[in-house]
Amino acid sequence: MDKIKITGGNRLEGKIFISGAKNAALPLICASLLTKDTVTLTNMPLLSDIKSMNDLLEQLGTQIDCFDDFVDGHSTKTYSYRTQEATSLTAPYDYVRKMRASYYVLGPLLARYGEVQVSLPGGCAIGARPMDIHLSALEQMGAKVEIINGYINAKVKGKLKGCHITFHTASVGATCNIMMAATLAQGTTTIENAAKEPEISDLAELLTAMGAKVSGQGTSTITIEGVKELHGVAHKVIPDRIEAGSYAAAAAITRGKIELINAQTQTLQCPLQLLRDTGVKVSETANGILIDATNAKLSGQDIMTDYYPGFPTDLQAQFLALMLTADGASMVTETIWENRFMHVPELLRMGANINVHGHASAIVRGVKKLSGAQVMATDLRASFALVLAGLVAEGETTVNRVYHLDRGYERLEEKLKGVGAKIERISESDELAAE
Repeated sequence: MDKIKITGGNRLEGKIFISGAKNAALPLICASLLTKDTVTLTNMPLLSDIKSMNDLLEQLGTQIDCFDDFVDGHSTKTYSYRTQEATSLTAPYDYVRKMRASYYVLGPLLARYGEVQVSLPGGCAIGARPMDIHLSALEQMGAKVEIINGYINAKVKGKLKGCHITFHTASVGATCNIMMAATLAQGTTTIENAAKEPEISDLAELLTAMGAKVSGQGTSTITIEGVKELHGVAHKVIPDRIEAGSYAAAAAITRGKIELINAQTQTLQCPLQLLRDTGVKVSETANGILIDATNAKLSGQDIMTDYYPGFPTDLQAQFLALMLTADGASMVTETIWENRFMHVPELLRMGANINVHGHASAIVRGVKKLSGAQVMATDLRASFALVLAGLVAEGETTVNRVYHLDRGYERLEEKLKGVGAKIERISESDELAAE
């Protein structure tokens, strides 16, 4: 199993290209199931989660082709998806257990074929994320849903029916799933308390280009008027705001200066304002966002996660790590997921001063120094928090179980090396050879 070794103390300076958004790409891939035509997605990130989703679609009968491409002079990937006719309507456990977002096939397959079987997702390290919102909405649209032997079995006679749906939680996953299902439904579907994330708007843009009638994306009420069929299209995936926020934290924690190429300020308003409040200079450039913490004396700030446009839960761990190097105390409050402070014990091993109160909040007090240590990654975003701590810790930090990082950060070591970090990946085979 691969590890990442970091020798801390280097100030980061330079440019980092921000890849396409994983959380946008995954539902976009599944939207290709809604048509027999080819859907081409450009600016795709090269991540293990993308590979897992592609493997699932190939198992369903999708023909997938991959091409090398360039965005703003940077190497990226383009994928084309064509599901002329599905050869399977089942998403097996072996695929779904690798990645919870596999449930995005539920809405498209049910809408196009009238039936689907999807393994229930397993537990998640950052807390329970139940499927009841998805299933209740599909039942309101006329589907019969049963849970049999760990699988969601959904069927509908004829077509799904448009209706008025109110989510009790502004779920991104459920919003995406029901939006896709509603595109081929009879009549109009209205989703109240819909998620407002930029990834929702990106999906709406793709669906609209495919011939769907979607309005209200970016607000809490989304309306979808069903159509008979959708067609193929080419679409560019939006930049990853979570990756951009993570590297912004890397610039700040090392008191460095990094230009985030391809990043968008409009999707990061809350995190960028928090950086300004700590004492970091943030400015928009012709090519992205400049994060300048040169000689900055950072002050601790309180952080509370919230649904978009609030502070993203997916940046909580990274900014908590940043607060370790700020003067004073910071209160970090997690309102979205429970169990999202599992990185704290690992940070404590490096000399952090953090007191967790229940599952919801933590008091972070800035320390003069962190010390390198062996640490264990627990989930995707917590992994990056450990990398951040390693970048400023004295001595060497080894981050174990970095497969979490590979799910959401493309070429992480290469990008950090390019701005001055002393970081390397050590594979199990390398270690055996050294022995």
